[in-house]
Amino acid sequence: MRRLISFDLKAEMGFFKKPDINDKIYLSYNTLHKPALLGILGAIAGLGGYRGNSDAKKARFPEYYERLKHLPVGVEPLGSEKGNFAKTNISYNNTTGFASMEAGGNLIVNEQTLLNPAFRVYLLLDDGEELEARLYESVKNQWAEFLPYMGKNDFSVWWDKDEVREYEGAAPFAFDRKFRVRTLFRKTEAVTPYIAKAVAFGFMNFEANREMPFTYFERLPCGFDERLCQYEMDDFVLSNAEFDEQMPRDEAHLFYSLEPDANELVQLC
Repeated sequence: MRRLISFDLKAEMGFFKKPDINDKIYLSYNTLHKPALLGILGAIAGLGGYRGNSDAKKARFPEYYERLKHLPVGVEPLGSEKGNFAKTNISYNNTTGFASMEAGGNLIVNEQTLLNPAFRVYLLLDDGEELEARLYESVKNQWAEFLPYMGKNDFSVWWDKDEVREYEGAAPFAFDRKFRVRTLFRKTEAVTPYIAKAVAFGFMNFEANREMPFTYFERLPCGFDERLCQYEMDDFVLSNAEFDEQMPRDEAHLFYSLEPDANELVQLC
């Protein structure tokens, strides 16, 4: 049986390094992307990383990626400002002697760091698969075999088992009515022409406290190019707007409504 669950990952700080920036300051992606999320799930399930494979010399990718890359996942930022998390720059010294060819071997590193990042993670798990069943039990009981972290092992991640949700009424969406997407979703072409109206959040009165629609875009890693051994990238959107059902979408990835006849969706890819 397949089940859709969610749980909320939180950390005091986070850092998802952009590999194309390596001068003066290391920049971070603004949000949790799939390769980083698979690392967190692998730590929870006790899977090996780059050095933890049984045949590390021959392995091109970490065990957690090889065994979890098929898993449909969705990411919903929590507490962000229209998709953006507050950031700060942190400076520290790398004094190992291997980071700099200058006298003394000292390298001053500047990193852009996310403050209080939090994400609701959606997983579509198959009970018939031993690894996915084990991952479900670990998430539900707030267990982790290894310490998970928010992109860097200085920034440990936690979640509360009381916030784990299971969506028994979730089902693939038929796109027969207007909808909104809670998670980041892949963009195939311009989406703003298909915005129908803004929506209200929380317990606010919609007419008196209408929130203006926003649409946030970010190009994020979605996997690895297994030939080049580097990130595969795609364009993602986060929005509080309601979209027309005619909006072009990525047919290769799943859109699920969280309840029967609901128009709130998550994309799993």
